[in-house]
Amino acid sequence: MTHPFPERRPPRPGPPDEGAASRPREARREAPQEARREAGRTYQLARPARLDLETFARVTGAHPDLVRRLVALGVLDAWTDAAGHLWFPPSQLLTMARARRLRAGFSINYAALGLVMDLLDRIADLEAAQRGRTRPTGGPPWT
Repeated sequence: MTHPFPERRPPRPGPPDEGAASRPREARREAPQEARREAGRTYQLARPARLDLETFARVTGAHPDLVRRLVALGVLDAWTDAAGHLWFPPSQLLTMARARRLRAGFSINYAALGLVMDLLDRIADLEAAQRGRTRPTGGPPWT
């Protein structure tokens, strides 16, 4: 299994900084930062928000082949890196849960899941737009 965060590199030990004690404190602080910029090394403060195929399948409780099938059908959104591995944003965990609920509750086949989920999203958008419209003033409400 490949490392899920390939761009993360461990720090490399460098040669000792000679003459550091003779420089002023501010210069000692700036020198390592400049050296890192010149060497092109960067360090991540946090892991990127993404999940590989195996982790996504384990968290959702689905088989990796099912996850691949749902990506191929367009139900799940994923991107592929240069090595051909699938990566998922954390928001797709909710999409997978929604797909599983629809499949279990309505016995929808996997091919129709994408269509049903798109229609449900469109209905939610239309209802939100309808709620956002203001009612014309004057006259009693119809209810």
